[in-house]
Amino acid sequence: MTTSARALSNILVLDLSRVLAGPYATMLLGDLGARVIKVEHPSRGDDTRHWGPPFTENGESAYFFCANRNKEGITLNLKHPRGQAILRQLAQRADVLVGNFRVGTMERLGLGYQELRRENPGLIYCAITGYGQTGPYRDRPGYDTVIEAQGGIMSITGPPGEEGEPYKVGVAIVDVTSGLHAAIAILAALHHRSRTGEGQFIDIALMDTQVSWLINVASAYLVSGQAPQRYGNAHPSIVPYQTVPTADGWLMLAVGNDRQFARLCAVLGHQEWASDARFATNPARVAHRDELIPLLEQCFRTRRAAEWTELLLAADIPCSPVNDIPTALADPQVQAREMVQVVEHPVTGSIPLLGPVPKMSVTPATISGPPPLLGEHTDPVLSELLGYGPDELSLLRQQGVI
Repeated sequence: MTTSARALSNILVLDLSRVLAGPYATMLLGDLGARVIKVEHPSRGDDTRHWGPPFTENGESAYFFCANRNKEGITLNLKHPRGQAILRQLAQRADVLVGNFRVGTMERLGLGYQELRRENPGLIYCAITGYGQTGPYRDRPGYDTVIEAQGGIMSITGPPGEEGEPYKVGVAIVDVTSGLHAAIAILAALHHRSRTGEGQFIDIALMDTQVSWLINVASAYLVSGQAPQRYGNAHPSIVPYQTVPTADGWLMLAVGNDRQFARLCAVLGHQEWASDARFATNPARVAHRDELIPLLEQCFRTRRAAEWTELLLAADIPCSPVNDIPTALADPQVQAREMVQVVEHPVTGSIPLLGPVPKMSVTPATISGPPPLLGEHTDPVLSELLGYGPDELSLLRQQGVI
């Protein structure tokens, strides 16, 4: 994999994680140029290799593809003493190790942070778990949807009113944002190490992550003492800031201030609403949303979503039709920003992947390689980094270590 002229090209990451949060974090580091070696069990591999459909014609999982680009794949049985010994050897050469095992698992295998740092004091060891290394729930398994329920986000997601069913977010957003927090923390730890030579342990909890992005909703409760409620696609503090029905679909309307509301009234042909005491200011509109929204919906039903989008954007009012995924990925802006890219896979051929987010002028984030096959790079990695020859590799294979 080519990593020249990229920000993390001198960084070696051992990715022992699976499913989404950890693999997403290490994928981001790979996008920035780190050499990421994904370590999987020899027979099972990452759980997501089996999550589907959809699978490609060759049996490769679309889910696995989403978080494992820019990685070399090796297999290693960490329950075997030789597998543990090889992992310790690799950790001596690594800058970063990421895992998402249950609390205490790696320590029982002799592969915890305290053990590995003795031979590599500069190692940055990131553990991602459901509830973190401390607290009464530290031993519980943590899964995205369970955390969404427990951390409060489902209580404010879904149709308005107390009777409607609460909804989870449509993607595993706790995993994704935990991966982001992990990547940020790792970068901060690398910066600290560059000044001091000192590595450190990073404790990332899905529960912490979910609670942290309650953001303004949590702040509103902490200030007011009032439990937040569900508003569907509306906003608790801004009106109108929600979906509205048009003649052929839904439109997302995001009117963020009184000036935008006045321009909206002009587009709708109801300038009088802008001076109406019930609607003239945002606090008044929040108080009188039940009166305003039906008036807006009556207007918006008279034209198609595309027509309203053109009219509103001309008036500098933020809005968009509610696109399905195919429409969103084909959007000219998404295409112009290269957020969908095609790479060559050794078995499947050309595969489309989502592209990296950062656009960096000197050290660009790029896709330099496809998601690896299970164990695809075991022999070359162990040969290059640890000096293992063909006979030793063959013996390890016979022993079920790799």
